[in-house]
Amino acid sequence: MSMYDLVIRGGLIFDGNGGEPFTGDVAVKDGTIAAVGTVEGAGAEEIDATGLIVTPGFVDVHTHYDGQVTWEHKLDPSSGHGVTTVVMGNCGIGFAPCRPEDRDPLMKLMEGVEDLPEPVLAAGIPWKWETFPEYLDFLDARDFDVDVAAQLPHAALRVYAMGQRAIDREEATAEDRALMARLAREAVEAGAIGFSTSRSINHKSSDGTPIPTLTSAADELVAIAGGVGSTGKGVLQAISDFEDTEADLAMLRHFAEAGGRPMSVSLMQWEHAPERWRQILGWVEQCAADGLTIKGQVSGRPVGLMLGWELSFNPFSHTPTWGKLSALPLEERRKKLAEPDVRAAILEEAKDRTDFALYYGDYTAMYALGDPPNYEPDPEDTIARRAERMGIDPDELAYDEMMARGATGVLIRPAVNYAYGSLAPSYEMLRHHETIYGLGDGGAHLGFLCDASIPTSMLAYWARDRKRGPTIPLPEVIQGLTRDCAQAIGLDDRGVIAPGYKADLNVIDFDHLTLHGPKVRYDLPTGGRRLTQAADGYVATVVSGVVTRRGGQPTGAQPGRLVRGQQPAPGIARADTASPALA
Repeated sequence: MSMYDLVIRGGLIFDGNGGEPFTGDVAVKDGTIAAVGTVEGAGAEEIDATGLIVTPGFVDVHTHYDGQVTWEHKLDPSSGHGVTTVVMGNCGIGFAPCRPEDRDPLMKLMEGVEDLPEPVLAAGIPWKWETFPEYLDFLDARDFDVDVAAQLPHAALRVYAMGQRAIDREEATAEDRALMARLAREAVEAGAIGFSTSRSINHKSSDGTPIPTLTSAADELVAIAGGVGSTGKGVLQAISDFEDTEADLAMLRHFAEAGGRPMSVSLMQWEHAPERWRQILGWVEQCAADGLTIKGQVSGRPVGLMLGWELSFNPFSHTPTWGKLSALPLEERRKKLAEPDVRAAILEEAKDRTDFALYYGDYTAMYALGDPPNYEPDPEDTIARRAERMGIDPDELAYDEMMARGATGVLIRPAVNYAYGSLAPSYEMLRHHETIYGLGDGGAHLGFLCDASIPTSMLAYWARDRKRGPTIPLPEVIQGLTRDCAQAIGLDDRGVIAPGYKADLNVIDFDHLTLHGPKVRYDLPTGGRRLTQAADGYVATVVSGVVTRRGGQPTGAQPGRLVRGQQPAPGIARADTASPALA
């Protein structure tokens, strides 16, 4: 009879604490790590990890799977990149609480901000809840290939409390604030991992309406933070453009102080203000010195538009000929695009660019992404500079690059983290002691972005392949993907390979870990489109002691569950369930 459910033998173990790795075994029993080191007993299942690395499962603190979790059990592409826990409800956007009459505005908001088509959402979301606790109850009855934690989104909360007045961005009354504070408290008590808000002008509904939280007054945020803080649990998350930097930082500090809870803010290098991130990071440092727990969420890649014939945008989206072709079936469209007269017509029409077309036709900051993708291309390799060297028009080169690989070629136009043509600022942000890895946006931006694969980039590129600057030590990268993110959101039961911790694990062929270029799949409700990205090298992924992916392919197992609120480290009783003697 087997002593353990699973034993991973002979791997190089990175335990998530940032120290040097060691060779050993990991034994799992009843969903928990039972032993680490030399394991004598047999496992009902065993994995030979000789020559491979073993890590904790990755924790992704910034996703938007709020809709997908209601109709799907596989949280792809995140689960294909070693992620075993996702946190959704970021940026103040989500689907609960929600009255029936407010479903359409919330779907339009998700469509506009996160590029999830409203027909997909309308067909996929079953809407079997109204309140946030009811939403959690619905998710609690489902299973997944990863664990799921949910934040209470400010936009949904505001619309629930204020109706059309929230959408019109009227100031909340005292009664509105009291209601939102009470609902926030109830959500966290029911198991919300925290609360999120957005103050970004870029966050708009598909009809152009700004997000309802854009101009929410300080007293509204303070009231909600107080509701969260009164539970003694939960985290806060915020995104802002920081255009009025001092005022925005002062408001967010007030927000954090009122809640008394850990908070994270999105931190990036803006193209139009390439040094602003340093001011924000300095503010984070000062907050830490003053006893506040605030982290900057950072990305290890440029973030921007991916452009291609199958994506939401391409450099020729404004042309009449493309307008006609875009309505054709996929294969017929590809054949037409290969015809010389069609190419000539599109290139001629492309010369007339206005408004947003100027942005997605800006070849001075656009690159061919390639397969495998290059996320730190040389500025000499922009479409504009390559075309100049070739003696052709940049439109021609862009067209031909998108025709690559059977008309599936992808261009990338970075918007943040690439103002200087390198990832040097990202390197500084990633290695700062007051930041955490984030901003992958899994489940969102399905037609022009696929950053859920960032964990693979962190491992393969930052810890191994980077040539345009220094790399990051592998133990540090793994700590950033695991323990640091888990602790930042209060999930102290995972992210570490040690006895008593949750058995979420990865077995990885690090030497052969390879990220592939993004591909389009049409597997959403109503045949909706989404970008996905695959990787080679993930030998096995384990969630709660069960192998969910083997050799990069799903096993069909779905041990993932809703995570209700913060989870204590092994040996520490939960505050909300402890006996009086332990509390």
